Amino acid sequence: MGVELALGGDLLRARVETFDPDLIVAPMLTTAIPEDVWSRIPVLIVHPGPMGDRGPSSLDWAISEGATEWGVTVLQAVAEMDAGPIWATETFAVPECGKSELYRNEVADAAVRAVLLAVDRFAAGTYVPEPLDYTRPDVRGRLRPYHAQEFRHIDWSIDTTATVLRKLRAADSQPGVLDVLFGREYFVPGAHYEDRLHGIPGTVIATRDGAICRATVDGAVWIPQLRPRRTPGGPATFKRPATDVLGAALDGVPVEPLTPAAAAGRDTWSELRYREQGTVGYLEFAFPGGAMDTRRCRRLLEAYRDACRRPIDVLVLGPARDFFSNGIHLNVIEAAADPAQESWQNINAMDDLVEAILTTTDKLVISALAGNAAAGGVMLALAADEVWCRESVVLNPHYTLMGLYGSEYWTYTLPRRVGAAEAQRLTGTPLPVGAREGAIMGLVDRVAAGSAAEFWAWARGEAAALASSPQLGERLLGKKRRRVADEAAKPLAAYREEELAHMRRNFFEPDEPYHELRRDFVYGTKPKVTPAYLLR
Repeated sequence: MGVELALGGDLLRARVETFDPDLIVAPMLTTAIPEDVWSRIPVLIVHPGPMGDRGPSSLDWAISEGATEWGVTVLQAVAEMDAGPIWATETFAVPECGKSELYRNEVADAAVRAVLLAVDRFAAGTYVPEPLDYTRPDVRGRLRPYHAQEFRHIDWSIDTTATVLRKLRAADSQPGVLDVLFGREYFVPGAHYEDRLHGIPGTVIATRDGAICRATVDGAVWIPQLRPRRTPGGPATFKRPATDVLGAALDGVPVEPLTPAAAAGRDTWSELRYREQGTVGYLEFAFPGGAMDTRRCRRLLEAYRDACRRPIDVLVLGPARDFFSNGIHLNVIEAAADPAQESWQNINAMDDLVEAILTTTDKLVISALAGNAAAGGVMLALAADEVWCRESVVLNPHYTLMGLYGSEYWTYTLPRRVGAAEAQRLTGTPLPVGAREGAIMGLVDRVAAGSAAEFWAWARGEAAALASSPQLGERLLGKKRRRVADEAAKPLAAYREEELAHMRRNFFEPDEPYHELRRDFVYGTKPKVTPAYLLR
């Protein structure tokens, strides 16, 4: 099996010629496969729509039109886009969420099921794919145009909150809805419901933790991020927290703070929520793109310390859906006046958070991952006593794609789980680790199948069982003893100092690749060839 990025016809042809595959699967295709490839070798296209759905904006239309059920179809490449014979299809219920969140959850889960079924059918050699036939009652899709800005436009004077949310969620996280705020154009990549605030439609009526609240005709929505529209001849732009982008234009707009405990009982936007069930505390955090800037790290640390003061025995960390964490916030760093200094502050704030978890000895701490994690986000999860993952979770425990050594106490936590040699391989080799593979190697403690909702139903039951276990006291005592012994062998401060010595060089030395790699990531620079680590 091999992997090749679709970076152009000639490159793809050369790779196919070298590898000579029996089958090509294209799960995230954004460009057409050359005819001389698909006419010689079967190419299975994974399309995020039900049978008959065609066009480049399938999920955009599904969300904007309020579809409650959607699908993923695996079809064979032919001359006409999305019109080939069908090898497999899977349906799923559409929750109220943004496009990118839907893609990483329900769509991804359905796509895996459909691809595995299609490949099994291909391997059997007896299955005949079904031609697309719009006369069939189960073929409900249709050809749709590109979901351009003309379809996304929001009229704040007449569009209801429900309509505004559908339009903004359909544009999350790309391309965003082009809109005007304070006389300037911005792309708005997603939004969340607000349950109490009202105001003059279209006006910004509040801010909270980097987000702005904008009034509609019958309520309001929260907008966490904005991307300025690129001016002709100007530099490319990227997403940042909305309040950072708008800056002084928000002078006089009131701040509407909300505690994590209060947020748990509200239908409003909050990155942090805290709730309790018996002697189990649940600290939920959900950051756009899983990115944690200095401020988010500090807010989460404060919420964690507050939770630790509560009379609980087990503390469960993790969002209800989507990313657990992807580490430091590269976009905020890129926009900073001094990116090196902001990088340094951000990594220290991450370290402060991880240290607090590592030094908690009077509670069992569980990292519950319903979604993916990467780099420092993986190490954040490993700071807990146990790591529980949904079966479809993908972990990327490496730092090397950003030219970083890594911190977050990984030199302490990772070798304890997988050994020193494997820890070096995982952090230095930019390849993903599935939840099941992670459990085999010791990176993950427990894995549960099912949707995010099913995973959390399972996790709540397991957390309650831990809290009521007769062995809880013995486990906590053993935890305290291990921490004392580990500290005597080598203090946590020594691990941090050694890691940060490397990170300081990465951030501040002029010959280090980090800043260029970060810029390429932030601006979405495409690689010129398929990276060598994928050519297996």
